[in-house]
Amino acid sequence: MANSTEAQKPQNIKKNKKKGATLDTFYGAKIQNTEQIEDDIQENAPKPSKGNGNSPQTYEEFESEMTKKMEAFWEEKLEIMQKKFTHLQNRYDETEKENQALKARIRQLEDNDRVKEQELIKQSQNTKKLEENIKYLTDKMTDLENRGRRDNLRIIGLPEKPEINTKLDMVIQDIIKENCPEILEQGGNTATDRAHRTPSTLNPQKTTPRNVIAKFQSYQTKEKILQEARKRQFRYKGMPIRVTQDLASSTLNDRKAWNMIFRKARELGLQPRISYPAKLTIYFQGKVWAFNKIEDFQLFAK
Repeated sequence: MANSTEAQKPQNIKKNKKKGATLDTFYGAKIQNTEQIEDDIQENAPKPSKGNGNSPQTYEEFESEMTKKMEAFWEEKLEIMQKKFTHLQNRYDETEKENQALKARIRQLEDNDRVKEQELIKQSQNTKKLEENIKYLTDKMTDLENRGRRDNLRIIGLPEKPEINTKLDMVIQDIIKENCPEILEQGGNTATDRAHRTPSTLNPQKTTPRNVIAKFQSYQTKEKILQEARKRQFRYKGMPIRVTQDLASSTLNDRKAWNMIFRKARELGLQPRISYPAKLTIYFQGKVWAFNKIEDFQLFAK
């Protein structure tokens, strides 16, 4: 009975040891664990002879052979792992190089962005200077044009008739005689160098007559006629006309922008007036107020 019990113990031990899990190596390679290998050694190991020891293979020889096999097995697996590790190391080195290259590229792009931003700032400053210069030159050109028209008067509302268009110089003299004869009585030079319609081509779709531009030889005479035109309504053979200073088209547009405010100020009794080049002046609370822009007047009105 004792022998049968002892014979059963190794089997139970072997069964328990075989329950050990397998070890997953790197990249899915599977090898048996150490306990299972030892079980295989014990299972396959020859039983020692009780005789004189002349068995075909002793236990020591078998154990030495299995040890060599295990060493060879682990050397093979170690070599595979080293190859995998070398492959991973190479991949890591390549990735690190790519990462460094990307970092260098990002730094270069950031530097380029900073350079471009500085260039944009410089261009913006240059553009601002150019705009200021353009505005200055435009204002200068407009002022020179207005000064070149200082001897001119613009007659608005003169009928568009052939007998008038062919004798504009004589018509202007008739207007002076009808509306301000005192200038002729004082011996003023009312002669004109030229007079013409503007624009030069008649637009058949436009119902209002074209303006007449008259250039006087005497600036003083032109100013006297203009002052009289500001005092009262001028007429030509009973028809109402308007006489104003001839100015550049841009200045005229700036003056037209005041029309609505000018009419409202007149209704309120503020004595509005458009001064050169396009400045609104009003009389309020015993003072004369001047406004160069509509926005300035709106702030004043508030």
